[in-house]
Amino acid sequence: MKEEAIKSPLRAFMKQRRMGLNDFIQKIANNSYACKHPEVQSILKISQPQEPELMNANPSPPPSPSQQINLGPSSNPHAKPSDFHFLKVIGKGSFGKVLLARHKAEEAFYAVKVLQKKAILKKKEEKHIMSERNVLLKNVKHPFLVGLHFSFQTADKLYFVLDYINGGELFYHLQRERCFLEPRARFYAAEIASALGYLHSLNIVYRDLKPENILLDSQGHIVLTDFGLCKENIEHNGTTSTFCGTPEYLAPEVLHKQPYDRTVDWWCLGAVLYEMLYGLPPFYSRNTAEMYDNILNKPLQLKPNITNSARHLLEGLLQKDRTKRLGAKDDFMEIKNHVFFSVINWDDLINKKITPPFNPNVSGPSDLRHFDPEFTEEPVPNSIGRSPDSILLTASVKEAAEAFLGFSYAPPVDSFL
Repeated sequence: MKEEAIKSPLRAFMKQRRMGLNDFIQKIANNSYACKHPEVQSILKISQPQEPELMNANPSPPPSPSQQINLGPSSNPHAKPSDFHFLKVIGKGSFGKVLLARHKAEEAFYAVKVLQKKAILKKKEEKHIMSERNVLLKNVKHPFLVGLHFSFQTADKLYFVLDYINGGELFYHLQRERCFLEPRARFYAAEIASALGYLHSLNIVYRDLKPENILLDSQGHIVLTDFGLCKENIEHNGTTSTFCGTPEYLAPEVLHKQPYDRTVDWWCLGAVLYEMLYGLPPFYSRNTAEMYDNILNKPLQLKPNITNSARHLLEGLLQKDRTKRLGAKDDFMEIKNHVFFSVINWDDLINKKITPPFNPNVSGPSDLRHFDPEFTEEPVPNSIGRSPDSILLTASVKEAAEAFLGFSYAPPVDSFL
C-alpha cells in the first residue's frame, strides 16, 4: 500500500508532463487558486514578446499573403503521403502525431511527424515550425541529434520524414526505473551535453530539454529530438526573451521574464541530470505556483547519496544567477572539463565507441516495446496517408495551404478546386 501511495502521485505527474506549455498555461489560467499567487499572476501578465506568443489563447485568422512564411526549399519536392505505409502511432504533440512508416519504394522505416496546419495557425506557431525545419536542415549528421531525410506538405498537413529511433524516450525509461545509477546518468548527460554544445556552435539555443525529447537509439545512445522551440542566430553572449519551455524545467531568468542566453540549456541539463539521479525534477511540486516559487527562491537541496563531483556539477548547472552558471563563460568547454566527466573520453563518446550502459535490445523496426501503449494502441487516422479531397478543401484549408508556401512542393491550391 505504501508503494502504491508513492506511485499514484508519480503517475499523475507523468500524465501532466505530457501537456504542452500552451495547454498548461490555459489550465493554470482557469485555476482560480493558482491565479491568486503573485508569481503566477506576474507570469500570466507577460507583455508583448519579441517572438510569437506561445500562450495566446485567442484563435487568429491565417496570415494574409503578405505575411506568409517561406520555409525554404524542400529536399524532396515530389514526395506525397501515398508513398508510405503508415503503421503505428508512436508519439503525439500539440499539432499532430508521429507515426512509424515504411516507404513503399525504398522499404525503409521512418518516423514521420505529421502536423495539422490549421492547429499551427490557430496558435500562431508558423515561425516555430520554420525554426524546427531550419535546425533539422543544419544538422549535418551529429550522432546525438535526430536527422531529417526530407519534408513535404499537402493542402492541410506538413510532413517531416525523420530517423526512426526505437529505443524509447528517456522519459519512458525513467518512468519504469524511477532513477538511474550515477554512471548511467553520467553517460546520458555527456551525450546530451555534446549535442547541446554542437547546437550552440551553430548559434542555436535548444530551450526545451526534457526527458520526453531525449530518445535512445537501438544500441542505447542518446538522440535529441523536437526542435520546435529552438531559437536561431543567438551569438555568444546574445540573448532572447520569449517565455517558452516546459514548466518543470523553466530557468529562473525565463520565469522572471528577463532576457536569457544559451546558459538556459545548461540549467535544463542540470534539471535532467537531477531527475535521472533522484526521480523527479529539482524544485518540483504538484502545486504549480509553489513549484515556480521554488525555482525562483528555494535553495537547491541535494541528498547525500551522490558523489561530490555530481553534487558540484548540479550546483554549477542549477545556479539561479545565469552569469555565475556553469557554461556562462566558455559554454560546452566548461561542462566537458568538469571533474564529473573526467572518466569520459570525449573523442570516443562522439564516435560512439563507448558501450552504452543500457541496451534496449530491440529485435527490429517493428519492435515497439519501448513506446508507450498510450500511443501505439491508438488507430492510425485514415486522413494521414492521403491528400484532402477537392470537395473537402474548404476556404480555411486553402488559407492554411497558402501560409506555408516554400515548405516543400505542393500542387497549386487552385488545382484542388
